[in-house]
Amino acid sequence: MSKELTDICRVRVKFSETDAMQRVWHGSYVTYFEDGRESFGRHYPGIGYADIQRSGIYAPVYDLHVRYLAPLVVNDVAEIHTRYVHKPGARLDFEYEVYREEGHVLCATGSTTQLFIDPAGQLLLDLPDYYVRWKERFVGGD
Repeated sequence: MSKELTDICRVRVKFSETDAMQRVWHGSYVTYFEDGRESFGRHYPGIGYADIQRSGIYAPVYDLHVRYLAPLVVNDVAEIHTRYVHKPGARLDFEYEVYREEGHVLCATGSTTQLFIDPAGQLLLDLPDYYVRWKERFVGGD
């Protein structure tokens, strides 16, 4: 059984992230999830974007889910909770919870799956070396 790996980061909502209703536009939550993955990669080094780029193996988002529960507005602080979800295969899976920091209100939940591809865009079925090393360091045995 692997241990739970989580990270929390905070971002202040910018005007450019809002829509005509003065609420955070639904697409901005995808960026918040990416902010969460970047912070997670800094917290657990080895699978951050720089690590992935250096390896020459890429991990584009293959699947994305978002559920919206409460609004965020300009100057709110969004608290992004990112959790690594271990699944077998050559993939990276994360779950997210986005809270309004004031009052700790859950505003959105979601998940992403990233698949590994080589520089030619071909899907990899085997785990990239950097991901194997990262899992050995942080996740432990399967």
